[in-house]
Amino acid sequence: MLARYLASHPSSHQNRNFRIAQRRPASGFTLLEIMVVVVIIGILGALIVPSIFGNVEKARAARAEQDIRSIESALEMFKLDNYHYPTTEQGLKALVEKPADSTIRNWKEGGYVRELSKDPWGNDYHYAYPGSHGRQYDLYTYGADGQEGGTGADADVNNWDRNK
Repeated sequence: MLARYLASHPSSHQNRNFRIAQRRPASGFTLLEIMVVVVIIGILGALIVPSIFGNVEKARAARAEQDIRSIESALEMFKLDNYHYPTTEQGLKALVEKPADSTIRNWKEGGYVRELSKDPWGNDYHYAYPGSHGRQYDLYTYGADGQEGGTGADADVNNWDRNK
């Protein structure tokens, strides 16, 4: 009778191990599931990446336009203090450091901008006074290619053609 009882009631320790083994399903992903996820990521990348890169160039051009507006504001402040814009020779550097020229009497201590920033493509902004495009001065950058003219990312950004 004892043998029958022990056979029908295994020890609690053995019973617990058996239950734990039964509860654990097989874990991990199958190769097919991984391949489906990789294909979906590839399709999303092929659709999204080109539009992102197109927007990067638009953002750079917009930043250049904003930089030009900021420099224009600093040039206006310079003119209010000194009654004229910096000469082409003094350039935009006159907004950061006081020119040695004796005609600059009311230069604002600390300058009109903290530093001269580069355009979004890493080039200097160009300045000419007097301007040759119907403005008092010309302020421009040549775009991604660093050369006059161009289209798309290579297009010039300036203060006389803002409504293109």
